[in-house]
Amino acid sequence: MKWFSPTLRPTYAQKLSLVATIPLIVAVAAIAVVVAAQSRALAEREIKALETRLIEAKKVELRNYVTQARNGFYFIYGNAAPDDQQSKDRVTQILSAMIYGTEGFFFVYDYAGTNLVSPRQTVMINRNWAGMTDSEGTPIVDRLIAIAKEGSGYHSYLWPKPSNGEEARMITFVLGLQDWRWAVGTGVFIDDVRASVDSARAEVEARVQRTFLYIGIIALAALLTVFLTGMGLNIRERRLADAKLKKLTQRVLDAQEEERGRVARELHDGISQLLVGVRYALDTARRKLDRGDPSAPEPLGKGIETLGQAISEVRRISRDLRPGVLDDLGLGPALQALTDDFGERTGMTTDFDTVVFRNRLDGEAKIALYRIAQEALTNVERHAQATHVRIDLRGHKKGATLRIEDNGSGIADTTANGTRGLGLRNMQERVEQLEGELRITAPQSGRGTVIEVTVPLSHMLPPEPETLPTNKVSA
Repeated sequence: MKWFSPTLRPTYAQKLSLVATIPLIVAVAAIAVVVAAQSRALAEREIKALETRLIEAKKVELRNYVTQARNGFYFIYGNAAPDDQQSKDRVTQILSAMIYGTEGFFFVYDYAGTNLVSPRQTVMINRNWAGMTDSEGTPIVDRLIAIAKEGSGYHSYLWPKPSNGEEARMITFVLGLQDWRWAVGTGVFIDDVRASVDSARAEVEARVQRTFLYIGIIALAALLTVFLTGMGLNIRERRLADAKLKKLTQRVLDAQEEERGRVARELHDGISQLLVGVRYALDTARRKLDRGDPSAPEPLGKGIETLGQAISEVRRISRDLRPGVLDDLGLGPALQALTDDFGERTGMTTDFDTVVFRNRLDGEAKIALYRIAQEALTNVERHAQATHVRIDLRGHKKGATLRIEDNGSGIADTTANGTRGLGLRNMQERVEQLEGELRITAPQSGRGTVIEVTVPLSHMLPPEPETLPTNKVSA
C-alpha cells in the first residue's frame, strides 16, 4: 500500500483543479435539480389547468345534451299530469332513441331507484338500483337521485363501457323532473381527457430529460474549459513564480551584498581608522618608553581613549545588526534607544511615545516593526531633509500600530525608473508577512511624510498570568 500511495497523492495543480471543479459540479447538479423541480411543478400546474378546461368542456357538452333532450320532450312533460302514464311512455321512447357517438346514451331513474331508460344496457331497465356503488365505493344511483331532487348537477364515478364492459371514469349531468319524480341525465367517458393528460405528462418528462442532457453538456463544456484554463494558468503562474523566484533571489543577494558593503565601509571608515590610531598611539608610547621619555603616558592615554571609541563603534554596528535590547526589554525600549541614537547622530529633534506593551508582540512582529522604523529613519536621514521626527507605538482593539512622522520634503516611493525603491519594498514585504497594512501619506500640514504600519491581533501574545509571591517558611 505504501508503494502505491505516492502515485495516488494529488499534485498541487490537481488540488487546484479539484477545488475549481467540485464546486462547479455541485452547483450544476443543484441547478439541474432546481430546474427539473420547477419545470415539473410548472408543467403539473399547466396539466391540471388543461385537465380542468377539458372536463369543463365536457360538462358544458353534457348540459347542452340534456337541455336539447328536454326541449325535445318538454311539450309532452309540460302538458302532462303527474300520473299520466301515456305521456311518460312517450318520453321514455324519445329518450331511448337518443343515442349519440359510440358510448353516449340517456338514462332515467325514478326517485325510488328503478331504472326506466337505458338503451345501451337494457338489462338494467325496470330494476331497482338503489344503493349501487362503483369499484371505488362511490355511490351512483342514490347520488344521482339526490342531485335531481336538488334540481340539476354533475357527478363523477366509474361505469362499465357499453362497448366492451371495461370500467372507466364517467362524468354525468342529471336533471330532475319533479312532477314525475324522475332523474334524467346522460354521461360521457373521459378517457380522452386522461389520455391527453398522460400525453402531456410524458412530454414534460421528455422535456426534463432533454434539459438534464443540455445541462450535462454545458457542465462538461464548462469543466473542460475550467480544466484547460486551469492548466494554462498553472503553467503561466509557474513560469511567473520561477521568474519572481529568480528576481527575489537576486534581490536577496543584492541586499546581502549591500549589507556586507555597508558593514565593510563602517569597519573600514570607522573601526579600522580607530584601530590604526590606537596602533599608532601605542607605537609612539613604546618608543618614548624605550628612550625614557617622561611624556610616554600621554600617547598611551590617547590610545586607550581611541580604543574605547572603537569598542563603542563595534557595539553600535552590533546593535544595528541585531539590537540586544529588543530581546531583553522589548520593542518599546528598543525603539526608544533607536530614536535617541538617531537624534544624537543627526542632530534632529526626535520624540518617541508609546504605551507599555509588556512584550505582548511576538518575536516576528517586534523584529519587523523595529526594522521598518530603522528603514524609515534611514530614509529620513538620507532624503527627507527634516528637522523633527516623531515615532508613536500604540496598541488597540485591532492590534498594534507604529506611526513615523517627519516634517521633511516628503519621501518618494518610486525610483527614477518608476519602480518602488528597495527600502519601501522591504517595508511592504515585511508588512505582508505579518498580514498587516502599510500606509504612506502626507500629514495635514502638507509637509513631510507619515508612515503607518498596523499589525493584526494574530501577532499579539496573551497576557502572562500574574504569579503571587510565595513566602518560604522554614520548619
